[in-house]
Amino acid sequence: MSDTNFVDYVKIFGRSGKGGPGSTHLRREKSNPKGGPDGGDGGRGGDVLLRGDSQLWTLLHLKFRKHIFAGHGGSGSSNQKTGADGEDVIIDVPLGTVARDAETNEILFEITSHGEKKILVKGGRGGLGNTHFKSATFQTPRFAQPGEPSIEGWFILELKVLADVGLVGFPNAGKSTLLSVVSAAKPKIDNYPFTTLTPNLGIVSYREDKSFVMADIPGIIEGAAEGKGLGHRFLRHIERNAVLLFMIPADCNDIKQESPLLVEELSKCKPELLDKPRVLAISKSDLLDDELKDAIRPLLPDEIPAVFISSISGTGITTLKDLIWRAINS
Repeated sequence: MSDTNFVDYVKIFGRSGKGGPGSTHLRREKSNPKGGPDGGDGGRGGDVLLRGDSQLWTLLHLKFRKHIFAGHGGSGSSNQKTGADGEDVIIDVPLGTVARDAETNEILFEITSHGEKKILVKGGRGGLGNTHFKSATFQTPRFAQPGEPSIEGWFILELKVLADVGLVGFPNAGKSTLLSVVSAAKPKIDNYPFTTLTPNLGIVSYREDKSFVMADIPGIIEGAAEGKGLGHRFLRHIERNAVLLFMIPADCNDIKQESPLLVEELSKCKPELLDKPRVLAISKSDLLDDELKDAIRPLLPDEIPAVFISSISGTGITTLKDLIWRAINS
């Protein structure tokens, strides 16, 4: 996923179709000059729908498609013929897309499975023809019901990456390097903070042809819950991960304080994120000898399974996969 074509936030204007009006037609034939009302109903207006597509991973195709209009319903006609239904507009979106009302910021729904359809803007119902209003005492109604008006509004579509495990850590913790080693993903890697600006997904092979999806997410910094750094953009993408892999580099200033800081930022944003299974990896452990590793182990939290890894030498990678697989299936 390159920086230029991954889009996880778009704002669109959607308008449904209005319902067609009912017909006021009166039947007039040579054999039946006063046949009475026979006006048909109007057709329904078209809906604007979202449909999940497992082959999509970005909202790029909606970045420049700001206005989406469904078709209007057709008018009813003679002989009780119903008008044509308005054409629906179906927007394919990646799995994990959340639809919000732009004015109230209310979550309307989310798309989580392939082929799942949800109505974003519902079309108006067609009006009833005059045949519905006839009675024994009112045999020639010369009116019909108009169709319901269309509904329109601005909507926000947000993509929350769906993955089995999400890499959580401060910038430059070695998250992208790990993903590039354990999968075929090619994230941008460099020796400066915030090299990763958008999520990268990779499929990690495991034992006996098993696999799981790993997401490399932009680095978190202190104050992310208040929007600092990439802030809420980062936190949005870890909501859907089944397991959180905390990554702490061996060359950081204070290994003991790193994990509590990560936990604090997550708890400020969404406390329920801490209910997810967690695994701790000390990255860049090729910089450590056995004596230093023994000195660091007592500083690590007891409640989280931990492993020393090195993406360069491959040390601890198999053990890490075992811990992740166990957490996913726990």
